[in-house]
Amino acid sequence: MEYRQLGDTGVLMSALSLGTMTFGGDGSPVWGTIGALPQQDADRIVGAALDAGVNHIDTADGYAEGECEEIVGRSLRGRRDEVILTSKFAMRMGPGANQVGLSRLHLMRALEASLRRLGTDHIDLYLIHGFDELTAAEETLAALDDAVHQGKIRYIGASNYTAWQTMKALGVSERRGFNRFVAMESYYSLAGRDIEAEILPMSVDQKVGQLTYSPLAGGLLSGKFDRQGSTDSSARRSKADMPPVDRERTYDIIDTLRVVAGRHGAGVAQVAVAWVLAQRGVTSVILGARRVEQLQDTLGALDVKLTEQDLRELDDVSKPVVPSYPHYMQAGFMENMRFPQKA
Repeated sequence: MEYRQLGDTGVLMSALSLGTMTFGGDGSPVWGTIGALPQQDADRIVGAALDAGVNHIDTADGYAEGECEEIVGRSLRGRRDEVILTSKFAMRMGPGANQVGLSRLHLMRALEASLRRLGTDHIDLYLIHGFDELTAAEETLAALDDAVHQGKIRYIGASNYTAWQTMKALGVSERRGFNRFVAMESYYSLAGRDIEAEILPMSVDQKVGQLTYSPLAGGLLSGKFDRQGSTDSSARRSKADMPPVDRERTYDIIDTLRVVAGRHGAGVAQVAVAWVLAQRGVTSVILGARRVEQLQDTLGALDVKLTEQDLRELDDVSKPVVPSYPHYMQAGFMENMRFPQKA
């Protein structure tokens, strides 16, 4: 296993992490389509991940309405100290008016409930799961800071935040002397490179670790899909079309992935993950799995060393067709500033 520094904390995190969204939720119309794994299957997957050197496990209170955290807590019994445990809050956890969001009221209740479900006295990395425009950043960050001082969480961060929302939070923390975000969790894949425009450059500049999820674009880059359809009708992408992608461009990406994979004697999924691992600013790539064999295969991405040719071909087929404003303008300015015209 390879380990990378989380922001500027000095904490070393495995380059590949285990995501647990597939745990629990049997019978749920939403979570049942994602995995609905029972305790026994989760135990095997968690054990295989830890045995392979994975030291970061990611969960959230909203996954399977809390059942996922319960399963993770039981799977970690006897091995809790081996992992950096991440959980998240903000999703609706009940019908009440205040059972959702980023208020101090909900945050404190959500944190205590997660600690109980996980069977632990602290969460190593506690993330805001999504932006809440109703709650002042100062309120949420003050409550998170209090929880750090109480010893209930070690570090804080956010998931699914834009660059400006993150910078605002970092500014509030600096101004008020609060603990600052040390990590972000963002979607990143060859089929979804949006974070390259603002989020990745910001996290590199601010030394905020970038934990990326869904490197296979919800399974679309797993090698099971092409223009003819899927070879696995049980695949999550066959049931839930998330995250959104440009299908035709993604099929072109899959074609190129197959070529690169053939050069290395590797699987399509392994190459897709290896590409994310090779990008500047990525601390760890979060992998989900429904079977131990699936996890072990994807962990093989660490053995795939992409060449400059591989990276160039994958970049060419997946880069945005139309560059976004103002980035193309700034690129032109920088070109003129750094390289004066010759007489």
